[in-house]
Amino acid sequence: MLLWEVRTRPLWFPGAELPAAKERIDVRRPHIPMLAQISVAHLVSHVYIMAIPALLPLLPDALGVTFVELGAAVSLFNVMSATCQIPMGFIVDRFGARRVLVLGIGTGTASFFLLSLFPSYVGLLVAAGVLGASNAVYHPSDYAILSRSMRETIMGKAFSVHSFAGYGGSAATPFLMVSIATLFSISGAFFAAGTLGTIVLAMFFLAGPEKNVPVEPAPPQAPAGAPKGNMAVFTLPVLVLTGLYVLLSLSTASIERFSVSALMEGYGVTLPLANTALTAFLICSAVGVLSGGELADRTRRHGFVAAVAFGVAAVLTVVVALGDLPPLLLVVLFALIGFLTGVIVPSRDMLVRAASPKGGEGKTFGVVSSGFNIGGTIGPLLCGYFLDHGLPSFVFWATVAFMVLTVLVTWAQESRRGCEPERAGSRG
Repeated sequence: MLLWEVRTRPLWFPGAELPAAKERIDVRRPHIPMLAQISVAHLVSHVYIMAIPALLPLLPDALGVTFVELGAAVSLFNVMSATCQIPMGFIVDRFGARRVLVLGIGTGTASFFLLSLFPSYVGLLVAAGVLGASNAVYHPSDYAILSRSMRETIMGKAFSVHSFAGYGGSAATPFLMVSIATLFSISGAFFAAGTLGTIVLAMFFLAGPEKNVPVEPAPPQAPAGAPKGNMAVFTLPVLVLTGLYVLLSLSTASIERFSVSALMEGYGVTLPLANTALTAFLICSAVGVLSGGELADRTRRHGFVAAVAFGVAAVLTVVVALGDLPPLLLVVLFALIGFLTGVIVPSRDMLVRAASPKGGEGKTFGVVSSGFNIGGTIGPLLCGYFLDHGLPSFVFWATVAFMVLTVLVTWAQESRRGCEPERAGSRG
């Protein structure tokens, strides 16, 4: 049985026609290996994002550096990634998403191998910079390939599987990297990360170029009267979505990276309980991503989906911020918040795809994905300030504020889309 069955859903897709059985089989078969390759690549990208932060507790002694110096390396990663996201999107649309993706995986893999050979602070800075630049490849390449190759009726599910793989990589990396570093060495952990990239590169080369799937872009042709050239992608909806990505990064990263410290310092929560709550958040986020794919395929009002989910998540985060919760309730609340923040991910991606000019998916996702790195640069500084100045509860209150802003932005964006006449060539 194939991964998904395309069904007619008149309640959700008025006027949709059920393709013939032969058409369904012929069209969908190439999508499954394609989706698998891109999802595995996304998993690698999240492993590479988390690999250095996962080792932060061990790196001061191993490299003889301070946490401030390590924080500079993490910030360098985000600065390089933010700087390269937009130009990488243009490169993807110009030279082809798949070859740029392979180049990015190879560059990141080489960085970890070199870091395993030369484990020093200078080596860490160089690796962080190169990894940040190579990380800019993944979103423009992945989403360009998926947008151009997947059927419209399963696009939300495809985005959800792709994002789920990334979440899985993020969740598994801390345990794996710390375990390898503890059993062997820091160099061994970096070597293992490089080995993972090598395996995925081999998978891409063995698979060869995709057949019968338009993964390489045709030269984009703008409709009559539309803006032309590279500036065509910098529309108001795209810029608003970039701001949305900043807010999403600030909302979720605050919980992912600083909730354990905030719970311990401000609420008297033990380390095992705080880690259990965070684990519940991460696992349920991944489950939410998969559930959100089905939801994204059933509606065109993706902004409203995001607004409602984040609104409820904000209310639950207020309960956490107020404190004095029983252990079980704390874990359940973190699990629910994680699920709700995960549900909106496919809808978020569908919003960006709808705002993309045809043939310019790489550029569009490159622009909006820079918002993640902007948020990733601001968030650690802000939350670190709160913790250093004895304000751990502000980590959660800031998260609430960012979630409320996210609700306002997504609701306004969806309302604006609903009031506009459908554009020529729109994806809907």
